[in-house]
This record gives sequence, C-alpha cells and structure tokens, in this order.
Amino acid sequence: MKTNLLAPILCCIIFFGCSTTKRQSQEAKTDQDRWISLFNKKDIKDWFVKIHHHGIDENFGNTFRVEDGMVKVRYDQYGDFNDQFGHLYYKVPYSYYHLVVEYRFVGELQKGAPSYTLRNSGVMFHSQDPRTMLKEQDWPISVEMQFLGGLGDGKPRPTGNMCSPGTNVVYQGKLADAHCLNSSSKTYDGDQWVRAELIVLGDSLITHIINGDTVLQYSKPQIGGGVANGYDPKMKIDGKLLSSGYIALQSEGQPIDFRKVELKDLSALKEKAKRR
Repeated sequence: MKTNLLAPILCCIIFFGCSTTKRQSQEAKTDQDRWISLFNKKDIKDWFVKIHHHGIDENFGNTFRVEDGMVKVRYDQYGDFNDQFGHLYYKVPYSYYHLVVEYRFVGELQKGAPSYTLRNSGVMFHSQDPRTMLKEQDWPISVEMQFLGGLGDGKPRPTGNMCSPGTNVVYQGKLADAHCLNSSSKTYDGDQWVRAELIVLGDSLITHIINGDTVLQYSKPQIGGGVANGYDPKMKIDGKLLSSGYIALQSEGQPIDFRKVELKDLSALKEKAKRR
C-alpha cells in the first residue's frame, strides 16, 4: 500500500520540480533578453557628441572613436587640452533602469588638462538634452557616477563616486553639501577593467555598484548647486527633481576605454509603484 502511494507522489514531485525549473529557466532567459547594448561595437551613430567650445555633434579631434570593438576616448589630435571637456550621449533618455559600464584607464593625461582629471572619468545620467547645451557650456546639468583610478602610490582612491554638476542629491537624509560624495569602493590601479553598475529609480533611489559590491546610495536627484557653467538659464530650474534624462560617457583629459555599455529598462517597477 505504501509502495503504491509512493510512486505517484514521487512522479508529482518530479513533474512539479521539472516544471518549476523550466519556468525559472524561462524567467531567467526573459530577464537576460531585457538587456540591451547601447553600444553596437561598430560606430557611434546612435550617440550625440558635445564638447566644450564646440557645437553639437562636432567630434573635435576624433575624441570619441570606435576601435577594437570599444569606445576609445583619445586626445592625440588635440595639442593643448584647452578645457575641452566632452560627453558622448546615448540618443534615448531613460528614467528607471539598470546600467552596466565596463571601463579601463589607459595612457597619460593630456597636456593642459587639469590635474584633478588624472585617471578620472565617469558616466553622466539624468542629463539635460545635449541639444539644449550652449557652445560654451562646460558640463551638462546632470548627475555623475565618477570613475577614478588608483595612482599607484598606495593611497586609497575609490571609484563609483557621485558628483553633481548643476545638481544636488539627498544623502543620509539631508541635501548633500559637497559637490562629490566618495563611495566605499576599493582602489583599482593600473589598466585593469572595472565593472560599474548604476541602478536608477527615477527621482527616488540611486545605487552605485562596483565589481559586484554596493558602494553608494542616495536619493532625490534635483537641479541646483554650481560647477556647471555657461548654460542657458532657462535650463537650470533649481529644486526641480530629475526623474529622467540622457546617459553620457565622459571625456575630460584622461584616455579611457569603454568595452560594454548595457542597459535593462526597469520602467515596469515604476508602473507597479503607481498601482500600489
């Protein structure tokens, strides 16, 4: 009697176990399929270029170029850097998303670039439309996930920090006073690849992740503060929360490579929050 009952029970367990495994596999595949590559490894036709002292889509000195399946930021056609800070903007703005960027620092700081830009770059987000930037605007009104490389001197230099050109954020319950907030990341020396992840939930929570470790969180990104210069005054409405914007790779005097720029749209989370 017990033997006869055990057989169908085992069959049910196997059946439901297989069904669950199959369903989880399908869900995992669906999640994987949601990732899109913003960079096609061939060209930057899906991106806008804006460099200080130059108009929109003037890629001065071939600053942003695609070689070996990577976006490379280079200054070999520059001469003196002349504060020609640049940004490469993806053509579509986003609000709720998970972004992955893999980068490495290479080469030497360009002649004339400010000393603070040594092994310094980043990805801007919630940025103003680059087509609204004036020719002499140095930085976009945006929030930055800052990338820093170690200087090989044994001193800590975290990466995945937050900087705020023309913006403010709320950190640990109050509006942050500093232009930049340091993360808790390790220091990465040399030309090693670093995986940076950014989880952006509109104008609420922002999370920075470096090589799998959560290193910084803050909230309520908003227009305000200083640092950005030369902008159209109509674009700087202090106190306005930033719930969406453009994503941009930075150029500020230090050669850098980007081999991966991938995004998962999390807009469904916004819709779920609305229904609650």
